[in-house]
Amino acid sequence: MKVLVATDAWHPQVNGVVRTYERLSQESAALDVSLDFVTPAEFPNLPCPTYPEIRLSLLGPGRMRRRIEQTMPDYIHIATEGPIGVMTRSYCRKARRPFTTSYHTRFPEYMAARFPVRESWFYALQRRFHNSGCGMMVATESLEMDLSRRGFTNMFRWTRGVDTELFRPRPDRLFGSGEPVFLYVGRVAVEKNIRAFLDLKLPGRKVVVGGGPQLGSLSSEYPDVVFTGPKQGEDLARHYASANVFVFPSLTDTFGIVLLEALASGLPVAAYPVTGPKDVVENGVVGALDRDLGQAALAALALDPAKCRAHALKYSWSNCARQFVDNIVAANDRADSLLQAAPA
Repeated sequence: MKVLVATDAWHPQVNGVVRTYERLSQESAALDVSLDFVTPAEFPNLPCPTYPEIRLSLLGPGRMRRRIEQTMPDYIHIATEGPIGVMTRSYCRKARRPFTTSYHTRFPEYMAARFPVRESWFYALQRRFHNSGCGMMVATESLEMDLSRRGFTNMFRWTRGVDTELFRPRPDRLFGSGEPVFLYVGRVAVEKNIRAFLDLKLPGRKVVVGGGPQLGSLSSEYPDVVFTGPKQGEDLARHYASANVFVFPSLTDTFGIVLLEALASGLPVAAYPVTGPKDVVENGVVGALDRDLGQAALAALALDPAKCRAHALKYSWSNCARQFVDNIVAANDRADSLLQAAPA
C-alpha cells in the first residue's frame, strides 16, 4: 500500500509536524505501508515572510499532476494547507480522487498574531480546504469539538507518540543542581506565547531550547534566561532531563509532542488549560493546568517524576502509525461507498 503525503512542512524546519511524519514513515513500514513525501525540496521555493524557516514552493497544477501520476499512489493525504497542499487538493478535485487531510496548525491564530486580519476569514478558508476531502485527522478530543463548532466535518482522531528510549530520566544536570530549572522547548516565535513564560517570577533558572524568528530579540531582552538554540537527538534529551518542570505557554498548539517528550523524561508540565495540555496532561498528577501560569509552574514542581514517566509510556509511535493508516482506509472506503450510492 502506497500513500502519497503532500506537506509544505519539511526540513530544515524542526517542529512537531516534521517530526511526526518522519517517525510515521519509519513505523508505517512495519504495516507494509510506504509513504512517498512531496515536499518543498522538490521545487523552487521562497522563504515565508516573517518566518524564513518555512519555505513556500513555487509550482503549478501541471507539475503536481505529473508528480502524482508518476508515483501512482493508492491513497493521497494532504498534511498542510500551503502551496503544495493547495496544488494537491486541486489535482484531486479535478481528477475526482478522494483524499484525506490533517489539521496540525491553527493558522488563523498564527496569522492574526502577525497581521491585522480576522481569524474568521482564515477559518473559512481552512474549512473549505478540509471539508472537501473525505476525512480530516485531528489530534485531540478538544480540538475536534472546537473545529466541529466552527463547521468542520468528517473528522478522525489521530494521536501522537514519543520515543521513550531516547526521552527518559537521566542523571544529566547541564544547568547545575542547586536550584529548580524551568524549561521550554519549541519554536521561538510569537504564536508560542513565550513571553508569558519569560515574564514569570520563579525561583531558580529559566531555559529556552529552540530556534525561530524571535530568538535574537528575546535573548537580548531577557539576559538572565538561558537560550540554547535548537537541539536534537541525545543532546535534546539531555536538556529535558536536566530540568525540573516543563513550561508550555502556548495557547494555539493542537497537540504538543514536546509535552510527551517532557513527561517521558520525568518532567511535570505546567500549562494553560487549553487544547493540547488538557488532552495530554492529567491535572494534579503529571502536570498543573492553571490560567495563572506561574502558579501552575510552582505546583508542577511538587509532582512525582515517576508518574510523569509512566503516563508517557501510554503513547507509542506504532499506535500512531496504525491509527493513521486505519483512518485513511476508512475515510476512502466511506467516500467510495457514497460515490457508488450516488444517482447516475
